[in-house]
Amino acid sequence: LPLNLRSPSQTKRDWKPLENRSCTDIPWLILFTLFCIGMLLIAGFSVATGAAFRLLSGYDSYGNTCGQTNEKIPGIELSGQNHTGKRYVFFLDPCNIDLTQRRIKSLALCVSSCPQTTLQTYYDIRNFAITNNSLLCTYDLNPSQYTSSRESTTKCPKLPVPASKSLPVFHRCMPVNISCYAKFAEAAVNFFTDSSVLHTVAAGVMASKGVIIGLCVMSLVLSMILMVVIRYISTILVWILGAVVAIGSLVATGVLWWVYVDHQKTAESSQPGIEQNLARENATALLIYAIVATVFTVVLLLLMFFMRKRVALTIALFHEAGKVFIHIPLLVLQPFWTFLSLMFFWICWLSVLLFLGTAGKPVKNQEGLVEYQMDGPLQYMVWYHAVGLIWVSEFLLACQQMTVAGAVVTYYFTRDKSKLPLTPIVSSILRLMRYHVGTVAKGAFIITLVKIPRLILTYIHNQLKGKENACARCMIKACVCCLWCLEKCLSYLNQNAYTATAINSTNFCTSARDAFIILVENALRVAAINTVGDFILFLGKVLVVSCTAFAGVLLLNYQREYTVWVVPLIIVCLFAFLVAHCFLSVFESVVDVLFLCFAIDTKYNDGSRGSEYYMDKSLLEFVENSRKEMEKGTRGEGSEMRPMVSCTPTLFFLKIFDHVPCNHNGYLTPLMNQYRCGLITI
Repeated sequence: LPLNLRSPSQTKRDWKPLENRSCTDIPWLILFTLFCIGMLLIAGFSVATGAAFRLLSGYDSYGNTCGQTNEKIPGIELSGQNHTGKRYVFFLDPCNIDLTQRRIKSLALCVSSCPQTTLQTYYDIRNFAITNNSLLCTYDLNPSQYTSSRESTTKCPKLPVPASKSLPVFHRCMPVNISCYAKFAEAAVNFFTDSSVLHTVAAGVMASKGVIIGLCVMSLVLSMILMVVIRYISTILVWILGAVVAIGSLVATGVLWWVYVDHQKTAESSQPGIEQNLARENATALLIYAIVATVFTVVLLLLMFFMRKRVALTIALFHEAGKVFIHIPLLVLQPFWTFLSLMFFWICWLSVLLFLGTAGKPVKNQEGLVEYQMDGPLQYMVWYHAVGLIWVSEFLLACQQMTVAGAVVTYYFTRDKSKLPLTPIVSSILRLMRYHVGTVAKGAFIITLVKIPRLILTYIHNQLKGKENACARCMIKACVCCLWCLEKCLSYLNQNAYTATAINSTNFCTSARDAFIILVENALRVAAINTVGDFILFLGKVLVVSCTAFAGVLLLNYQREYTVWVVPLIIVCLFAFLVAHCFLSVFESVVDVLFLCFAIDTKYNDGSRGSEYYMDKSLLEFVENSRKEMEKGTRGEGSEMRPMVSCTPTLFFLKIFDHVPCNHNGYLTPLMNQYRCGLITI
């Protein structure tokens, strides 16, 4: 039989929600595992070569690691020192900062303790060395030689020696007064040199820390409440939004035409000359603007008219998403766990990168100081490690998407909601770890392939700023924009592929193909959900930030001792937007998963016996309303079920069965029965 005339059992074999479960994309699981093992080997290499200990404990300018006995480095004077009791790194000129290399350009020594007070003279340095057994001058200089001689000025610290304390982990003696490090923030040097402004801002933040914490908690609560309430106000938001956009477009178009007519009259009444020519040019420009605005308004109104039913589906999905969060409240915590996982990985990644920076060979630079330079295979390790940052980060984000998709799919395709697993989120995580890690790794790798060249081109574009070749910068920027758009499209397709995998346990490519077909068949619905739905969620983010900022203004106004409002309000608003974005992006993911489940449900089920819908009551009411409209003779874009079935010449022969009653399965194939029942149109 042709594809469209197969029985439900023949067609449904491609979509058996939650019936079969098998491992997917095993080769990619193996590849990702080997890649992670490679990253672990790089971390182990940096630790085994002493780079980790060298970074944490520090080393002097002669290649000696502080706190241990060192071996002699050929060609390096004063190397091979025994620094067992010298655990701190002391810089002779800690404020001599090299901005280009982002390092302290100073001779470094290993000392027993950091000077706690300011040392004004060489006599103070000598007394500190005798009292604390800590030499602050080079190792070849005896404390008795600490004088104002020329040799001491080059081998001893610059006077006065500022009071310093050691860093908690890295054992570096850093000055207590960090004013000399303002060079690292040259862009803000004018602001930070005004100590009164800095102290005022800091005092305002510290004084209002209680209000800041309270408002941050308030934004968190508002975001959680909004996810539940939005299902009840989505209808109002959608229609108010539609009315405002339509009225705004009509008013703007009318104003443009009115201004054009006014300029046209002015041009006709003006005397020939420069003024008349200028008036005519303005009138011509306004005519173009008015025509463009008219076309835009007409197209917009037509789209709103033909997509009004799709907007109704968006509202129904929002209602259903609210129910999902009621049945699966742990979905709210997914951004939190993902954030913790990413932070842990980023800290580990940065630590290994810093270890690799001190894992090279000791080389004496032009100043006579020892540096560890990466060359040969070590450079490839750094590139390998950089690719791992992107791939593993995308993998963790994809795991969240797959976890959310698995939980929502379980909810949707479980007819009796009382039989849901005790914790669908935990069940989804276990299912992901057992069957679908390879699929997630493959999807993350595809995003990595697009993101790496985009980041490289972005870096090149930043390096070309200020150069003469403007054409090259423009072309690179266009390529970056195209790669960004491609990345967003692939991310959306990946998310739907994960949903298809969670439904049918197919590999990534098969799932992506099946999801793409479903999305193409429902292109108008996808457009409605991704425009109207995303805008509603954006309004939700704005609502959370606005309410938090308004409450902050009231609280800070009530507490008159808070003299600086700007910084606390900025901190609170940024945190509120971040929290709202995390929560509502999960809500958006749930809506997308529900839509794909709904599309599959309506494509392979018709509500008849043996082919009952999985959907909940709110979505079922939407389908019933669409069916009633079709029974009244509604055709074309008003028919919500038509995109679900492909139209082939075979369907035209169904017209001969118009006399057969609905659900008369003894005479009709299932597809013909759907046609007679008004579920599909020709």
